[in-house]
Amino acid sequence: MNGLIVGVVGAGTMGEGIAQVAAAAGHAVLLYDTRAGAADRAREQVAARLAKRVVDGKMSGADRDRTLTLISTRSSLRELAPCGLVIEAIVEALDPKRALFTELEHTIAPEAILATNTSSLSITALARDLRHRHRFVGLHFFNPVPVMRLVEIVRGIESSDEVLARLEGLMRSWGKTPVAARSTPGFIVNRIARPYYAEALWLLQERRATPAQLDECLRGAGFRMGPCELMDMIGHDVNYAVTESVFAANFGDTRFVPSQVQRELVDAGRLGRKSGRGFYSYDQDNGRSDSFSESPIREARVRCILRGEGRLSGTLHEAMAKASIPCERQQEAGDLQLRLEGNDRTSITLTCTDGRAAGQVAAQHGNPAWGLFDWTPAGKLPSSLAVAFAGRCPPSARELALLALRRLGVRPITIADAPGLVVGRTIAMLINEAADAVQQGVCDEAAADTAMKLGANYPAGPFEWLTHFGATRIVRLLAHLQGSAHCERYRVSPWLSDRLWNETAAV
Repeated sequence: MNGLIVGVVGAGTMGEGIAQVAAAAGHAVLLYDTRAGAADRAREQVAARLAKRVVDGKMSGADRDRTLTLISTRSSLRELAPCGLVIEAIVEALDPKRALFTELEHTIAPEAILATNTSSLSITALARDLRHRHRFVGLHFFNPVPVMRLVEIVRGIESSDEVLARLEGLMRSWGKTPVAARSTPGFIVNRIARPYYAEALWLLQERRATPAQLDECLRGAGFRMGPCELMDMIGHDVNYAVTESVFAANFGDTRFVPSQVQRELVDAGRLGRKSGRGFYSYDQDNGRSDSFSESPIREARVRCILRGEGRLSGTLHEAMAKASIPCERQQEAGDLQLRLEGNDRTSITLTCTDGRAAGQVAAQHGNPAWGLFDWTPAGKLPSSLAVAFAGRCPPSARELALLALRRLGVRPITIADAPGLVVGRTIAMLINEAADAVQQGVCDEAAADTAMKLGANYPAGPFEWLTHFGATRIVRLLAHLQGSAHCERYRVSPWLSDRLWNETAAV
């Protein structure tokens, strides 16, 4: 698409970022906003970012000047007539966007492409009043646009294959990684990511853990940011609005139900970083106060009997040898189990969560000295790990378990006895949502993995996790969660059920 002139309508954070990326790729960009002076201010912001890149040695002065020269502002939509592509980045509301595209359709050439940067609205609904719906698509960029590589190219019901293919090539020429999605609520990233927020909010509502505990557990599992600090960064008003939109668009599906915890934050004006307070309080330097402490534990000798199979069993055995913890490894079929014994006849059994509460598992085995530890998605010991104990577990047994984990170099995060703990239930639900997206033709497995790693900065994609854990463990945890919650929130995706039967047949 050589010589393509790109129009950008909306000079907010997303619009100015799109303008910068398009100009950096060599396109003339016409930037327009209805707010007086907004387009000029956006161009100044781009100039400031480019100047910093020059100072940091990431860009030459000549490239900066060339990029900035390609961005010019316009005072009316009529002046976007020469554009071969117009990207909208205005307020996230259906009616204003529809009105804009109806006007643009009478302004640009019949062969020009119209695109929306909406993050959750239906592409099909936005195109309803257009005469040439085949040329209308979603181009969902991620913030900050110059940094984030992912772009979701979203197909409406009448979007043409030719237009989609042209945009895929164009996005690659802009240095982006495009993924194809069908227009459904939330597309790929905002749909699959809902459980990352929702499970944390559910745990908070049930008072199973604190925001700082949840964040540390998920950072320990490899996520760049925990869910609570991420919601603070996004803004609770924005995150809550997207949840409401996805919930309504899915006809009240319980998987997407908004949280009373987040609604209360929004009502109180505690929107996160931008208001100075959300889950955490922020000072003028955007520092955060989120410390939490645990009671000290006594020193004691400990030995371990390690049962079960799998890669984590071997990892634990090696870690115990390095920590000088005597360990008898019994390689037998079944789930991983650690029996820890102290020199004062104290003992406790630790098993990985399968979606049941520790109290339920302890009752099944007739042993109150029982604890659960969270999933380890990287296949190695994490820096932090959620643990929970049966209600009748003796304090001395709890201390023994915490001591052993600390000696292994893991910081144990003791939370209330929550089914599925933190990482286990979160990853299982992310996989389940991704499976539903594939089942419904929103995207394929590879696109889901790429989108979540590039668009949400996840340490792995949902189907990569599925390969690591296996469908049997995922389905079992979800079934136990559904049994404890007594609702359809944790129902298993048909795609995931099929995967389970295929795995079982292969065995």
